[in-house]
Amino acid sequence: MGRILCAWSPRWAIDNWRRRHPCDSQAKPFVLIDSVRGVRVLTAVDQVAAAAGLRLGQKATDAMALCPDLETAPAEPEADAQALTELSDWCVRFSPAVSPAAPDGLYLDVTGVAHLWGGEGRLLADLRTRLAGNGLNVRLALADTPGAAWALAHYGREPEIIAPPGGQAALLSPLPPAALQLEPETATQIERLGLRRIGQLIDIPRAPLARRFGAQTLTRLDQALGRGAEALTWRRPPNPWFARLAFAEPISAPDDMARVTFDVAAVLCARLDTEGQGGRRFHLAFHGVDGRARPLTVGLALAGRDPARIAKLFTPKLETVDPGFGIEVVTLVAEDVEPLAGRQRRLDSLLDPDQSLAPLIDRLVNRLGPDRVWRNVPVASHVPELSSAPAPALGVAAPDAPAWDPEQPRPLRLFRKPERLEGVLALTPDDPPRQFQWRRRTHRVRLAEGPERIGAEWWRGPIEAVRTDQVRDYYRVEDQDGARFWVFREGLYTEGEPARWWLHGVFG
Repeated sequence: MGRILCAWSPRWAIDNWRRRHPCDSQAKPFVLIDSVRGVRVLTAVDQVAAAAGLRLGQKATDAMALCPDLETAPAEPEADAQALTELSDWCVRFSPAVSPAAPDGLYLDVTGVAHLWGGEGRLLADLRTRLAGNGLNVRLALADTPGAAWALAHYGREPEIIAPPGGQAALLSPLPPAALQLEPETATQIERLGLRRIGQLIDIPRAPLARRFGAQTLTRLDQALGRGAEALTWRRPPNPWFARLAFAEPISAPDDMARVTFDVAAVLCARLDTEGQGGRRFHLAFHGVDGRARPLTVGLALAGRDPARIAKLFTPKLETVDPGFGIEVVTLVAEDVEPLAGRQRRLDSLLDPDQSLAPLIDRLVNRLGPDRVWRNVPVASHVPELSSAPAPALGVAAPDAPAWDPEQPRPLRLFRKPERLEGVLALTPDDPPRQFQWRRRTHRVRLAEGPERIGAEWWRGPIEAVRTDQVRDYYRVEDQDGARFWVFREGLYTEGEPARWWLHGVFG
């Protein structure tokens, strides 16, 4: 059985509107108005307006008649939804599993993490204090199930309730049936029959309960009591590879941020090492006192768990982090975790692990981007333009993957389009060029090899589309300066017609 925390803000829209539009005076009643089916109605009411008798769904004209000094503003549901998403990301500091409960709440799976705050009570107190510091007033409830936590947060007598493990039934019994998140019509029907407490529903035999009020009522009751499973959609997939460090005082110096980056990486990598695992992607987040999370991400070419290597990849990106008024929590999450066996250096190996190719590839990828560092792998095709494809810089090829043909080497740099050669001197039909001009420079061929005849892959299309002018005779040539080129003569030799020569690539 897990432990689920539900946080609900009764005046979410009002609090967020005031956060977006700061105002010194809150003495007058204030409401948010939106159009519903062509009628302007109240969608949010503050405490002063509620004390004056205004309620949700009331017509705006009726509300203004009751409160002449009423202040109004248009509702902003899109901004409220965005704020809920940002709050979910911010709550990652408390739990890696956060699920928004639109439009005004969220769930946190705090199973196994409450001890980091000294207990569930301190965790709730810390969450409440930090939200209140940002202008958000919430009701909190902690229980074994999402249904029970939601019911206690919305209908509990206290603004902060912790149900003991396995003890939510006693706390749910005095609550109204609507606390089970039933359809309004169903909840109204149940109360109309005199069943005003969940405890009365618990005492009814299951079959008559489902037959009289629907199977959904029985399902919601079982989910709240822990007799049935209830799935939540987490903001991010649940990930156990998570580490967190909290500081007694906020930090902002770059050296301190680099140091805590290594410290949190060491904590997570120690767990990975214990479990024999390694990660390919690491997400670092600096949580500031202003409530904002500052995320950074790095990737590894090969799965790893070296904290120094991971922290070094984050170092250049720390310059982009604005600490604001200070950073008080840092979290690190590993993704694409896979088994990673320990490696021992051979006695005859001169390769230093710190100088191996993987760290270099990692630095290049994280500086330049994953789309700019790659390697070419062979593709089963005779056409030069189709005979290779980009692949990750490091990795193990599939057992059935084609291999490069050492008898037919290809240039390191293959032009996207062949470039026309001028001033070619060559004997035809099979001799290589003895001299050619490329980019206004004359090259005299000293060595040559070929030809290698390459034609169109007729089996990939209709046979009628194959033409003899698509045949190419390729030569590997070396000029007087030692530069090596890959040139070809286009089409079959025809007496009396000048041959057309092209340069398709250069060797390294």
